[in-house]
Amino acid sequence: MVERKMNSLVKWALILFVLVSIILNIVLISIHSSRTPRCAAQRVHPLRGKHDERSLVFADLTQEEYLQVQQYMLKQKDLDISTKQTTKPSHNFLFVIDLSLPKKAEALAYLEGTGPEPRREATAVVFHGAQKLIKEYVVGPLPNPTEHRDVTMERYKMDLPITARTVTVGEYILLFKFSETEVFSKLRTLLKESFGVGKDKKLDAFEQMPRGVRSGDRKTWVSFFREMSGMYIHPVGLEVLINHESLNASMWKVERLFYNGQYFDTVEELREKYNAGSVKKIVYKEPSDYGSLKPRNKTLQVSPQLFYAEGKRYSVSKNHVLYLDWSFAFGLSSLTGMRVFDVRFKNERIAYELSVQEAMSTYGSVTPTAMLTKFLDSSSGIGRFAHELVRGVDCPYEATYVDTYRYIDTPVPVRFRNSICIFEHNMGQPLRRHFADFFHNSYGGMVNSALVFRTITAIGNYDYVWDFIFYQTGSVEAKVHATGYITSSYLVDGSLKFGHQVADKVLGNIHTHFINFKVDLDVSGLKNVFQTKDMQYVNVSLPWMPDRHAMIPQLVERQLKTEQEAALRYDSKTPLPRYLHIASNLTNRWGHQRSYRLQVFSFSGDHLPESQAEERAMSWARYKVAITKHKDSEQTSSSLYSQNNIWTPAVDFSQYIEDNESIVDQDLVAWVTTGFLHIPHAEDIPNTVTVGNGGGVLLRPHNYFDEDPSIYSADAVYFSPGSEDSCDTNRMACLAKETCSPVLEPYTYHGFDGVMKFDEWS
Repeated sequence: MVERKMNSLVKWALILFVLVSIILNIVLISIHSSRTPRCAAQRVHPLRGKHDERSLVFADLTQEEYLQVQQYMLKQKDLDISTKQTTKPSHNFLFVIDLSLPKKAEALAYLEGTGPEPRREATAVVFHGAQKLIKEYVVGPLPNPTEHRDVTMERYKMDLPITARTVTVGEYILLFKFSETEVFSKLRTLLKESFGVGKDKKLDAFEQMPRGVRSGDRKTWVSFFREMSGMYIHPVGLEVLINHESLNASMWKVERLFYNGQYFDTVEELREKYNAGSVKKIVYKEPSDYGSLKPRNKTLQVSPQLFYAEGKRYSVSKNHVLYLDWSFAFGLSSLTGMRVFDVRFKNERIAYELSVQEAMSTYGSVTPTAMLTKFLDSSSGIGRFAHELVRGVDCPYEATYVDTYRYIDTPVPVRFRNSICIFEHNMGQPLRRHFADFFHNSYGGMVNSALVFRTITAIGNYDYVWDFIFYQTGSVEAKVHATGYITSSYLVDGSLKFGHQVADKVLGNIHTHFINFKVDLDVSGLKNVFQTKDMQYVNVSLPWMPDRHAMIPQLVERQLKTEQEAALRYDSKTPLPRYLHIASNLTNRWGHQRSYRLQVFSFSGDHLPESQAEERAMSWARYKVAITKHKDSEQTSSSLYSQNNIWTPAVDFSQYIEDNESIVDQDLVAWVTTGFLHIPHAEDIPNTVTVGNGGGVLLRPHNYFDEDPSIYSADAVYFSPGSEDSCDTNRMACLAKETCSPVLEPYTYHGFDGVMKFDEWS
């Protein structure tokens, strides 16, 4: 009987559950059906061009191509190559595989349909520890490579010593082990009493670059920091000079130590003097977590977000982008970072290549690690550190995200999800506008909406936000903003000559940021010239009053004819021209040479004096702009080997200018340097903000067109009294009526109420 009652209860419980589920579903369906529908994905206006798969000539290597090159190199038994990250420095290690760009003439012929597709090839960099040399091999054709050739001498006109190699993951592991066995294990008491080091607390390391003072050196000052958020602003006051020149780690040694402002020759000397009480000791104090980026207050709401009211007006297919009148191909080099090719506006090629080349910083300090530091980021790999972008923060939530693959210091190619983002963005101010107050009352304006192509690289302490921006005026902007953590050093006597104190016993070190861009403009073809324009005041007699004079600004134009003339130095004793142009001999309707202006925004500090041996590796930073004749052999302004062989650089940019070739009616390349001086301050804690910390170059049409091309944009708004709310020439007036729009205030405009009315006074 009991069992029968139990079965009856279960039966009714199931029936009740089903009824509740049905009612709940009906309620949810009715709620969702009453909501405003999502915006349709279809475009109001179709794309103005078609995607072109010829852009793949510039595409990064695919995962399959990386693996094909790797397997091909492993099959070359005479090379005896390893791909393990733990490969010892004395063995041969395949460090990086990257795309070998095609020769420009071959690529252009293919793009224009007058030549075959260029042979697709890759560059493989091998650290030949056994031979004590670095070699670069071109491997091809892809896919399915069948041959390779050593191009080291062809590219650099010199052998590359093994000491020029980047420190690999494998070598870092050996350095960490060395620090533990040869330093930490011998200073247990000091580490505990001074820094609180124990089972649950350790120290992190950050290193000086370059590694020494002369070619062949591999002696690195390593500074130690607390193991906590924002370690870079938690120095502890201990620095160690490690000699790791030998390819045999058992031969490495500690050469000097720096503790609380004092130098010691050996670990034993520091330990003995510390135990004897004959050194000024650092007394451990529990640090506050001031370097954390965790919110100090609870997040209450989402910040304003980008919204595509009528769908996206751009399209991305493989490595090709279409946006209104623009099209371009893109890539992300592991070494140099972001780059675009075959940049066209209204189907005319504006630029063959626009790319990041190098990011360099020079530091000042009284402490040894920061004292000599000069970071050259491409030697670690700028694009290597382009990680996934955070949706809604790094880029708008609704941006298009692109994955990339890289092979650098890894055993297999690595996928980096969402490491590039592309989005159209309201730049926050009108592109143009005029309110006609006096006569013909009307309003005409246009939103400044542009396409942003972005990646962000986190190279050690600093994060760089790289943007290429495409405007509807035919302008392109390449710019960078810096954020992340400053590099700091422990505050000792004399420190304040090299920066500001930003936390307890912490100095924010003064440093420079220099960024180099390659701008290969093709203005109405390949035969271009370089011009400058500026102004000067001239004393002019007034025609209607000959005895009276006035100082009037006058246009001054000049054409520079050689590479040395066109190398415009930052330290020039005469003011640099304010208008710099790559121009064609073709003219616009008004008889002026069609040109693009290079408008550089830079707040950089002073460049390293040329008397310094290290300067040759960063000689590009001498120049605000340098113009050279295009050569396929002059592909980059820096190299993978500049950091660790800074005294005998594989690429010395100044040599590109040394031959002083003619730049008249030639295929020209502009090398643009921008940046800023950074004197760290309290507001850099916990993190440096992007506001005011950046630079860039704007490429602006100058007499290239007969009028502003954006006048034909459908984004234009125009109305006169009585037609304010008409949708014909004012799409904004009807935005709130769209069924798929977010909740918007009704559109109103009352600006004409206050115009000057001359007719009332007549």
